[in-house]
Amino acid sequence: MLLNRFIKSAVVSTLLFVSCFCFAQNYPARPISLIVPNPPGGIVDTSARLVSDPLGQLLQQSVIIENKPGGSGNIAYQHVASGQKDGYSILVSYSGYHVANPILQDKLPWARKDLTPIGLVTVATNVIAVHPSIPVNNLKEFIAYAKANPGKLNYASQGNGSLSHIGSEIFKQQTGVEMVHVPYKGSGAAIQDVLAGQVQVFITTPPSVMGHVQTGKLKALAVTGKIRHPMMPTIPTVAEAGLPDFQLESWVALYMAAGTPQPIIDKLTTQLKIITELPEVKQRADAAGIELRYLPPAEMTKLLNQEIAYWTKTIKSANIKLD
Repeated sequence: MLLNRFIKSAVVSTLLFVSCFCFAQNYPARPISLIVPNPPGGIVDTSARLVSDPLGQLLQQSVIIENKPGGSGNIAYQHVASGQKDGYSILVSYSGYHVANPILQDKLPWARKDLTPIGLVTVATNVIAVHPSIPVNNLKEFIAYAKANPGKLNYASQGNGSLSHIGSEIFKQQTGVEMVHVPYKGSGAAIQDVLAGQVQVFITTPPSVMGHVQTGKLKALAVTGKIRHPMMPTIPTVAEAGLPDFQLESWVALYMAAGTPQPIIDKLTTQLKIITELPEVKQRADAAGIELRYLPPAEMTKLLNQEIAYWTKTIKSANIKLD
């Protein structure tokens, strides 16, 4: 009896493996959708467009971008997480949603376990920008000034629970400075108030403030990534500026519904690595001010777990809540 069960189990396992292998061999047999949780424009949509054409060429199949914004990204995440496990819907995942949403929101229509990684695609740094009325010229001077004037500086964010909010709170905790949070709905209104001097500090993406830095309307003290930004090569990294433990990068990665046949995941992972090494794709990424940085699934999972621990501590200790 036990032997018969073993034989039946082995036969079923073999048939499933053969079925998955054959399915992957014929994949993709129809167009693939890249599901973007943001409207057109910005790092997430731009990253999807960097990948879509070369992926379609490598797979010899159409790759369509579907923007599904709304619900702080949850609409797109649910669409993929609860969808068919056949490899035809790929989530273009943003760290601000993937890491923060499950920490900030008690009830979500998706869970991290419902998604499996294909690989990291891009990262984008941020820049610490201040109004020129602040009498500082570098990050060390700013930290000293802020400590000498506790609670007198305001910092802008793109809203409660946004990357700029969480990142600024991480900065406060690591440096011991006290600043008052002023949330906005998006970066446009925030930048206007920073330019007017009503809010003095803004940690945001370089393209948002680069023009104002060049004209002297804002000061850029440091970029928060591992390397200098190609469009702001004279601005040091936070490590170069004397704050090596602070880092704030946005990342974009590709994910699929958990349970998608492994041969499909492997196939897409291989193609993604090839794409991130193409000179023409790197050229387009540089022009957009973002960095191509490939990581395979295992490394992507490691990065995600590190970010979860890092952000959870800050969100809980700063008592960050959504609007």
